[in-house]
Order: sequence, then structure tokens, then C-alpha cells
Amino acid sequence: MGLIVQKYGGTSVGSAERIRRVAERLLATKKAGHDVVAVISAMAGVTDGLIKLARELAPQPNEREMDALLATGEQGASALTALAVNALGGKAVSLSGAAAGIVTDGVHTKAKISHISPRQIHELLAEDYIVIVAGFQGQSPQGAITTLGRGGSDLTAIALAAALKADDCQIFTDVDGVHTCDPRVVSDASKIDEIAYDELLEMAGAGSKVMQSRAVEFAKKFGVGFEVRSSLKDSTGTRAKAETTNMEDVVVRSVSLERDQAKVTIRDVPDRPGCAGKLFSVISAANVSVDMIVQNASSTGTTDVSFTLHKDDLVLAEKILASLVPEIGASAMAATTGVAKLSVVGIGMRSHAGVASRLFACLGEAGVNIQLISTSEIKIAVVIDEGELDRAARATHAAFGLAQPRPAAG
Repeated sequence: MGLIVQKYGGTSVGSAERIRRVAERLLATKKAGHDVVAVISAMAGVTDGLIKLARELAPQPNEREMDALLATGEQGASALTALAVNALGGKAVSLSGAAAGIVTDGVHTKAKISHISPRQIHELLAEDYIVIVAGFQGQSPQGAITTLGRGGSDLTAIALAAALKADDCQIFTDVDGVHTCDPRVVSDASKIDEIAYDELLEMAGAGSKVMQSRAVEFAKKFGVGFEVRSSLKDSTGTRAKAETTNMEDVVVRSVSLERDQAKVTIRDVPDRPGCAGKLFSVISAANVSVDMIVQNASSTGTTDVSFTLHKDDLVLAEKILASLVPEIGASAMAATTGVAKLSVVGIGMRSHAGVASRLFACLGEAGVNIQLISTSEIKIAVVIDEGELDRAARATHAAFGLAQPRPAAG
């Protein structure tokens, strides 16, 4: 009937019993008449365990060897899934990212897919196999194992769906779809039935852990529609697609949260061409990802520049900037941890006013101080104290009427 690509996250294959359930789902999809390609993440906790072990042996491990190490997590889970399918009477074979034809650039730990040559996948499908591909990885043109960054199995699935011209792509995870906020923080968060690529992209960039942002960007670029759904239930999930006119009727689609952030402020940066460019080009060259950037208005010939990044990158960023700050003529650098980002997202913001004022008012009423503000066409993000994030999330979710409707009393 068609080709379906299914991706299973780490919690979906977190135990022998869950791997068996995945195998049963793959067989059911096959028996329904579909060709099946599955993309498998490492079992829950395996990647973190490998990273911890590596750092016990080498505090600053070589990135090439880290890729070779971490790729084993997905390869092991893929082989186990194939074993489970075959034990249930099916016909499955596992492939590494390289064997699946995924070619990347040579950047270790954060590689980008350059192209996919899925010849072997096509051959195996023609022989009626369920093809199980290790996610999160590929191979450089020089033959080295590379990984695609945390959450990279999402990208593997979307990219394979595009390369194989799949009829559908299903992202199975431990939640039943994309929600209006993290249900662990906001108990009455609602599941979203359908969402525009741009909204999901902003949510992923704002801290939502449902999908990797690069995967969503790839899906939008190549028009890959996909569904995020639970591997533990049979209910439908959230369909990601190109935006439609009626989607703009919802002003704010979600409240996204991102913890473990750090804030860096460069004081008294000379207000002249090239200073900001020099700061961020050096940071970029070190492969450090910067998120929000805010620059104060200049009134005395200097300006303060603040930006956020993940707290794990702070030590490297401080080391890079220590000599650069005086070199460009700035007076000082201040770094703060213990901050978080809260964002409201919705394509309806393009045609509706008052979102910012409502957000700032509800945070003020909740006693939450805003440290930084950043906006885009369909997102408003604020940096706040991490200890206030849960309270801020609940207040914001309520202020924009995103709560799940309560069933009428019987």
C-alpha cells in the first residue's frame, strides 16, 4: 500500500518488553500491506551512560572517538529490535547509518547530512525485509563515523522519508503528541491535533523536547509531513504540515520551556561596525550555539550585548571571550547560570495584536521578573530565573486559555 518510516525514541526501546512492543507494531504495519523502515534511538539512558564513562577516562574526550562510541548505542538498539522482529516470525535486518547510505559532512558530534544513497534499503525492501536503521549517525566522505547531535534520530527519520519518498513518517515517542506545554509542569496541557512546521520549529528552538529543530527544518524544506505519536498507545498524535489559513485562528499555540541556560553580558562594547560580528564569529567558530541575543540602545558610544547559551557551553564561551573582550575595547564580561527561557509560539501572532502585553502582564502578576526579551514573527521569548519557570509556565498557559477543557460533570 505504501512505504512508512517509523522512528522510535529511547524510552520506546528502553527495555526488552518495550522493544518487543515496537517489534509487534512494526509487524502489524507490515501485515497491513506497507513497506516499513524503522529508525531506532539508543535505549533510554545508554547515551548518557556512555558520555559519563568517556569523561571518567578523558575529561575532554576526542570528538572523533566520541562519535564512534556513541553510535554504538543506536546500533545495539537496532540489532535488538531486529532480533525481536525475527523472533516473532518476521523478517528484519538492521543497518548502521553508514550502511543505510547516510553521508554527512566531517563535523564530529554535530554533523549535517549532505546526501543519502539508500540503494541497500531499496534492495532489502524489495526482498520483503523490515529495514531497521540506527538513528543519530552517518558517515563522513572520509569514512569516519559521525553523529547528528542530540535528538538526531528525528533527523535520520525525516531525511530517510524524504530520500525514500515515503508515504508517511511517524515519530513514536513516550508522549501522545505535541502539547500546549510540558504536561509534567502544566497538568491541564492539551494535545495539539495539527501544527504548522514553523510553529513546531519555533517550539523546538525554544526548548520543546518533542522534536529536534534540525529535523523539523528538514521536513519543512522537503515537504515531509509527519505525525508525532505515542509508542505506548494506539491513539492518533499531532500531525505536522505546511500551514493552512485556519491555523492562524489560534493566536498562541503553545508555551515552550527551556532549562539549563546561561546568560552572558559583555559590558560597554564600543558602538562601531564589526564589534558584534567579531564576538559572535569567534563563538561560532568554536561550534558553540548561541540562542537569544539582545543589544541595548547606545547613548554614550557603548552598548551592552547579552546572549544566552546552554550552561554546558559556558566554560568554553568564557574561555574564548576572556581575551577578546578587552581586545575589542569592552570593559567587562559577566556570566550567570540558573536562568531559563519561556516562549509563547503561534502563527496567529502575525495577524493578532496584544500578545506581548498579555504575556508581560501575566508574568508581572505572578511575580516573575523578566531579564531579557526577544521576539520573532511568531514567537516571544523571555529569560527568567529558573526557579520561577514552573510558576511562570502555569500563569502563561492560563492567561492564553490553553488549558484542556474539563469534561462536564455527570
